Amino acid sequence: MTRLRLAFMGTPDFSVAVLDAILQAGHDVVAVYSQPPRRAGRGMEEQPGPVHRYALDHGLPVKTPLSLKDAAEQQAFAALNLDVAVVVAYGLLLPEPILRAPKYGCLNIHASLLPRWRGAAPIQRAIMAGDSETGVMVMQMEKGLDTGPVLATTKLPIAPRETAGSLHDRLAVAGARLIVETLAQLPRGNLVAQEQSDRGITYAHKIDKAEAHIDWSQGAAHLDAHIRGLTPFPGAYFEIAREGKATRVKVIEAMPVAGKGHPGEVLSLVDGITIACGEQALCLRHLQRAGARAMSADAFLRGFPLTIGEIMS
Repeated sequence: MTRLRLAFMGTPDFSVAVLDAILQAGHDVVAVYSQPPRRAGRGMEEQPGPVHRYALDHGLPVKTPLSLKDAAEQQAFAALNLDVAVVVAYGLLLPEPILRAPKYGCLNIHASLLPRWRGAAPIQRAIMAGDSETGVMVMQMEKGLDTGPVLATTKLPIAPRETAGSLHDRLAVAGARLIVETLAQLPRGNLVAQEQSDRGITYAHKIDKAEAHIDWSQGAAHLDAHIRGLTPFPGAYFEIAREGKATRVKVIEAMPVAGKGHPGEVLSLVDGITIACGEQALCLRHLQRAGARAMSADAFLRGFPLTIGEIMS
């Protein structure tokens, strides 16, 4: 295997497995680029992201520029004298001088079967849309948003009860394996770049917080996919109004069931909390009140009783 000199560019948990696999394969990671630390927690102190923390733990130099548009940043990147840059959910657009600097350019790992679900939230959008299959692709980056030619692909089925969390973990492992295989082939010239089709293009827009609110007028099958696509983050929720106060409840697990009533109406409290939807009903199995731990529906009802016929907002 040819040992490549590379930069890794990524930020969230999804990227960590890929960086680890690249190191385990013996490549020379001379720089890690990640989003700057964000203020979080009760003390609102600056905290590095998952890739940043991993890099520090493994003695890798970390760079956290706010932008790569600055000429000095671009010159510093070029001075790394890279064979290749691997980009996985980095969070910054790469200008042309960055894309051109490495010998083999910049390779992006994208968690969908392009051109379906270009953009920021391909894992969530695939589940929310009810897709039965997804995958990981290694793409030669160009200026457009996820438009570059594809060098390698791995396909994965989406299980019927899959959540964004479980699919995220499976795709991260698949992406790590795929990039190691791709990097091994890169210096040999064995990779054939396939241009993306101009048909079937969809965009995985970033998840908006407003989308997390459950609209009971939607059908149960749609809401089931919606909830699984938003699990574990940010989490789909509804509100229970009591004495002028709204209590937010996140749905961790639900199942479509037969049932009919006014959308949002509590139909049953046996073996879960069954709530009427625009079509059929949802049986809520696990829930989480704001500030509390996740719990079964039975445990939830012991601390927060509901009544048959009550309407959830």
